[in-house]
Amino acid sequence: MKDRRTFLQQTGILVASTAFAPNALWASTSPQKKKLGVALVGLGYYSTDLLAPALQLTEHCELKGIVTGSPEKIPVWQEKYGLADKNIYDYGNFDDIANNTDIDVIYIVLPPSMHAEYVIRAAKTGKHVWCEKPMAPSVKDCEAMIKACKDHKVKLSIGYRCQHDPNIQAYMKAAKEKTFGKVAMVTSAAGYFDGRTDHWKQKKAMGGGVMGDMGVYAIQGARLATGEEPVSVLAQTFTTRPDIYHEVEETAMFQLEFPSGARAACHTSFGISMNYLKINYEKGWLQMEPHSSYRGNKGVMSNGTKIDYPIANQQARQMDDDALAIINDTDVMVPGEEGLRDIRVVEAVYKSAAANNLIKI
Repeated sequence: MKDRRTFLQQTGILVASTAFAPNALWASTSPQKKKLGVALVGLGYYSTDLLAPALQLTEHCELKGIVTGSPEKIPVWQEKYGLADKNIYDYGNFDDIANNTDIDVIYIVLPPSMHAEYVIRAAKTGKHVWCEKPMAPSVKDCEAMIKACKDHKVKLSIGYRCQHDPNIQAYMKAAKEKTFGKVAMVTSAAGYFDGRTDHWKQKKAMGGGVMGDMGVYAIQGARLATGEEPVSVLAQTFTTRPDIYHEVEETAMFQLEFPSGARAACHTSFGISMNYLKINYEKGWLQMEPHSSYRGNKGVMSNGTKIDYPIANQQARQMDDDALAIINDTDVMVPGEEGLRDIRVVEAVYKSAAANNLIKI
């Protein structure tokens, strides 16, 4: 196996770095690293196919370690990314990351049912924490995660890549500046056809169900389009494949009401492909399609303004933004509180669907 220096020289991404205490990133008396070291926890599809490649494109952070329960994956990752033996962990020795100055950020990329445990354990190491969405299966878990990170004085950021996308920021700006007046109606949809039959997304105990996964995009579309938090929800959940989705919902449809009087019709599914956002204002409209894609989002406003800003890689932008917040000791763009807001809505959707009634949030 190539050592790290040889690997980085050959791939042209060798950078200088200076070791320092993990909790002194922004101390004026401590030298700053040029790139923060990131450890990915969980080496499934998202880490393997998206985050690890994106970390090769970042300016302010780099892949330095992994945590996995699959020993057979270790040599593959070490060969591909030049990872040092001392930066390889499993779930048993995870807490030893506290003593590793190569690692500044622990990125939790596990099924949602494991997020609370590993975010809390990560916070106790004194490292900063990034966590994939959905933040957790329950509001209670989200609150515990936020508290742990605050107690241990580390930053917590949720992996909402879309909020780092300038195309999404364009319609957030329209809401803030009231470009076309008040929002009257939002239609927000996020879904795809998932052909898998034995995945965590189909298992209740692992945090499965469409609402926490794709449903969060539909919720985000409505919340970011209005710039408000919903006050009530009326929801239905169902499945067309009960042999696969017998523990959790395959599809959900729900209506949200906002304090201003704006309404949102939201749709999400593991059985239907859909990815769009339509906002009707007092004096115009804005449409995005797609509005939550990995491959880029785009749209148009009723005044003819196109929303089509280039972004090379959403995950790289997200991680660079979050790394800069750590380096400069500024607020992260998507803190734990933002993940909590969405899970509060997710819980209300489930309550409304179960009761077949309107639920106040």
